[in-house]
Amino acid sequence: MHANKLSYQKIKKKYLDFLKSQEVLSEPFKNKVGQLNNFYLPISQMINKNFLKNDKTQVIGLSGGQGSGKSTISNVLKILLKESFGLETVVFSIDDFYKTLKERKIMSKNISSLFLTRGVPGTHDTKMLFSCIKALKNSKFKKNLIPKFNKAIDNRISQNKWLKVNKRPNVVIFEGWCVGAGPQKKRDLLVPINELEKHKDIKKIWRNRVNQELRKDYKKIFRLIDKLIFLKVPSFKHVFKWRLLQEKKLRIANKGKKIMSYSQIKNFIMFYERLTKHMLQSLTYKADAVIKIDVEHRLKSIKFN
Repeated sequence: MHANKLSYQKIKKKYLDFLKSQEVLSEPFKNKVGQLNNFYLPISQMINKNFLKNDKTQVIGLSGGQGSGKSTISNVLKILLKESFGLETVVFSIDDFYKTLKERKIMSKNISSLFLTRGVPGTHDTKMLFSCIKALKNSKFKKNLIPKFNKAIDNRISQNKWLKVNKRPNVVIFEGWCVGAGPQKKRDLLVPINELEKHKDIKKIWRNRVNQELRKDYKKIFRLIDKLIFLKVPSFKHVFKWRLLQEKKLRIANKGKKIMSYSQIKNFIMFYERLTKHMLQSLTYKADAVIKIDVEHRLKSIKFN
């Protein structure tokens, strides 16, 4: 189903208005109309085609390294799916299912001190996440609440501020840096990948536990995904650069509240390095659609597998 000329202009306006609201002055979006025509519209058409074929709620996994643009792309797709095809979409992030600070403190005492830092598989409430996606897909859906996590305070916010979903959605966009990731082979865990693992995970307890989580609870969750889209960043070094930009946006959104410093971010992303590099290799062939992102942070090419 292609939008006619009149509706295309309406879609384009809403899309451009949204991007304008998201722009940080130091890095405006580039080639906006080209990106709409070459990437966003084809992806939204793929999602709509899949919905029409199956006639049930479609869960779209959107995966990519930190700062790759998952939140922006998710919300653009939400606009296009509504305006082009009349599909109601719910967007949420795996980040909103982080365990509470109290729960991670317990993990840090009982398993490894590295589990105090949110991010890797094992630091999410997988039971809540699985139940949430199952409920959204349920044909007898009534109402549901999706939690919200505030990174500025490193904790889940009160339940009265969670996202309320009162109607079964046509599409669920489930985004996150590790969405769709599979476990590594045991031999790949033997050698530390960075200084964090070398000095803080000497006995390999942390990385083995992360891998174990991917084999069990996360595998069960990712099986609920109908189509997986992977945003392929040029390399892990760009994750650091883009994470700095993400932190700048977070600072603006939280009006100067305590946000991570340069050195803190540098240390923080080491927690993500192993799995990000693993996903750059594995998801290139596993995902249903792979969008390559260039060094200028632009969508470069798209491949449907």
